[in-house]
Amino acid sequence: MEGCLVEAGPDSFLAAKTAAADLIRAVGLGGEIIGSNDSRRVTYILRNQKLIPMPEGLMMMLPTKAWPMIKTPLLGWGTKLRMGLELLRRPAEHPDRSVADFVEDHFGRETVEYLAEPLLAGVYGGDPAKLSARSTLTRFVEMEAKTGSLARAMLQAPKHAGPGGSLFQTLKRGMGSLVDALRPSVHEVIHGEAEALEPQGRVRVGGDWLTAQHVILACPAYEAARLIGPMEPDVAALLKHVDYSSSVTMAFGFRRQDLDHPLNGFGFLVPRKERGALVACTWVGTKFNHRVPDSHALLRCFLTSDANPEAVLLELQRIMRFTGRPAFVRTSRWVNSMAQYLVGHEDRQREVDQRMSQRNDLLLIGNAYHGIGVPDCIRLANQAVNRITQHHP
Repeated sequence: MEGCLVEAGPDSFLAAKTAAADLIRAVGLGGEIIGSNDSRRVTYILRNQKLIPMPEGLMMMLPTKAWPMIKTPLLGWGTKLRMGLELLRRPAEHPDRSVADFVEDHFGRETVEYLAEPLLAGVYGGDPAKLSARSTLTRFVEMEAKTGSLARAMLQAPKHAGPGGSLFQTLKRGMGSLVDALRPSVHEVIHGEAEALEPQGRVRVGGDWLTAQHVILACPAYEAARLIGPMEPDVAALLKHVDYSSSVTMAFGFRRQDLDHPLNGFGFLVPRKERGALVACTWVGTKFNHRVPDSHALLRCFLTSDANPEAVLLELQRIMRFTGRPAFVRTSRWVNSMAQYLVGHEDRQREVDQRMSQRNDLLLIGNAYHGIGVPDCIRLANQAVNRITQHHP
């Protein structure tokens, strides 16, 4: 639209997780990979109606540098003192608990409200009081067991960037170009809803029965539970515990002269305590080249539920302090699409894996199991294909 590339789904993937880049290169799009402009990577948090930059060196809610945390106005002195005392913690192991409990135990309630909650809302669209620390903050839980102090572990950890030096990577012509490149390798596409599934790979689609040697269910856990219930009732019962949230993105395209803001960063996050409709906003042209012409600006907003574009625009204008009108608005809705790894997810998933490990005719992949990002889903798909080819070389 007006020369802007508007993503309807994910706009990028973590460079440190290589499965996505490996697939992109395998389909001949390696030359299309671009990295985020990390020299301009500043993310702001809204507090008291002001956009405050997250302290330099912050990894999720954990400091890797002391001085920026001391200087930041984002957190109060009580929280900063608690972060300092956290350096004295001894190794400890706990049963799975919520992200909110985990973070508050180490750094206090304010860190939950103004760092953990907005960061995880942007990634999972979830509630830190319900999300599993062990499944969503796995590395940090391991640090707690090994060193006790998360801050000490991060301050002592070697500093390095992901492949290519960028935190995020994407495709020059948009993430959809990967799907386009994969289409020629699909021999046959049958359009229709999977209505039922029976042993020996019998699938009913549009009233007709199809037979396959192997069935891979790349669908939400609630749909997988519906389909495999007659064959694997215990697995279906476990899959029904996977909760989902919805995602709505609303992209506002402005002619640059109508948006009086420097856009000096990747965007901002809105904590629940200060939230209206907006959860987060990406300043697309700053984050990635080749997305927005110099004549325009693109603000991609994230919401947890549908909202009137005018109401969202008013929020943007209030937070960013401008008065211009957009040249276009594009909304994308993904209902019940974001899997929530609730407390106990790891134990439930271990049981699912164990029960499904003896079946090569029926496999489960998707964002409900072992990672929600694009590279995670590709990795699980690769593992499923490898299991099938090993069973039928």
